[in-house]
Amino acid sequence: MRDLPEIRKEIDEIDDQLIELFKRRMDCAKDVGYYKKANNIPVLNQQRENEILDEVAEKGGEYGAAAKLLFANMMELSRALQHNIIGSGQTLREEITKAKEQPENENITVAYQGIKGANSYEALCRLFPEAAKKSCKTFEDVFESVDKGDATFGILPVENSTAGSVSAVYDLILKHRFYIVGALDMRIEHCLAGLRQSTFEDIEFVWSHPQALSQCEGYISKHGLTPVPKANTAVAARDAAFEKRLNVAAICTPEAAREYGLQILDTDLQDDPYNTTRFIVISKQLYITPDANKISLCFSLPHVKGSLYNLLCRFNSLGLNLTKIESRPAKGKDFEYLFYLDFTGSVHSENVIDLLSQLSEEMPEFSFLGNYKE
Repeated sequence: MRDLPEIRKEIDEIDDQLIELFKRRMDCAKDVGYYKKANNIPVLNQQRENEILDEVAEKGGEYGAAAKLLFANMMELSRALQHNIIGSGQTLREEITKAKEQPENENITVAYQGIKGANSYEALCRLFPEAAKKSCKTFEDVFESVDKGDATFGILPVENSTAGSVSAVYDLILKHRFYIVGALDMRIEHCLAGLRQSTFEDIEFVWSHPQALSQCEGYISKHGLTPVPKANTAVAARDAAFEKRLNVAAICTPEAAREYGLQILDTDLQDDPYNTTRFIVISKQLYITPDANKISLCFSLPHVKGSLYNLLCRFNSLGLNLTKIESRPAKGKDFEYLFYLDFTGSVHSENVIDLLSQLSEEMPEFSFLGNYKE
């Protein structure tokens, strides 16, 4: 058996050779890029890549699968280099260049789902304290208000640290492909609010939005309460006040309890003391502020093995941090999915804009959803 220092020395020597060979290979990929540009040839040739990878797997013997992975990554990096040479993604680059920092008209209206006292209403007040507010019955109505021009922006909850993603909103994001121009992480504190004549011992039913009920599931179970879903937390508070049932309480914000004249019977019901909901701001117009630090995309993937891994390889090669990836079934297509992805970055970075341009050329159903400050 060889000594470890001897083995490491040989590995170092092999690595030095590999680095030089890699550089030569990338130089060749660069020459291919210039040839494709001169002859108007697409960067991606999937059939050739598949043939090469199959051959690599066969030649790799017992390391065939690992060799195939190594070569797949090199091909991703080679294509990225060629896209930059060709100048891919001109449409996307122009779209981003034309983006404004903020609306020219200061008199804006913001749509939200629910009524006064809802969490979305509170998030709206924090982000747009001077804006006119438009109440909507459903999440779909928020998108419709923005689409018709009745509202400049819409604000929507997309994820909670306890209950997870709001799937209905992600479905609407992928359906409408509006821009995301802002975001807010807001701590959510739930209270138990009942009639002023009620006592804690009277309460048998709790009304609230399904997400809030999920966030307080442990509390509800511990006290033997029966959860009843409502359109949102503020609607639950309003309805509890209107129906005047001593055995009913709403799980809502303290602001909603005060707004609808209920007394607070208990506080901090959420199972997670750091319970937080992420809200996004949608718009039909692209706005990008200089301090934008998060980017959102949606796309589908080519029908190729390892396509998701290969995509993530590009983010990893640039040191970009993915903060969210969500898959949703593609409507009308069996077992095909659309992906929503968030990562930290700015389109003012050359590496980032190059990456987005590459993806816009290769990813089916690609949409740049925005670059915004969170």
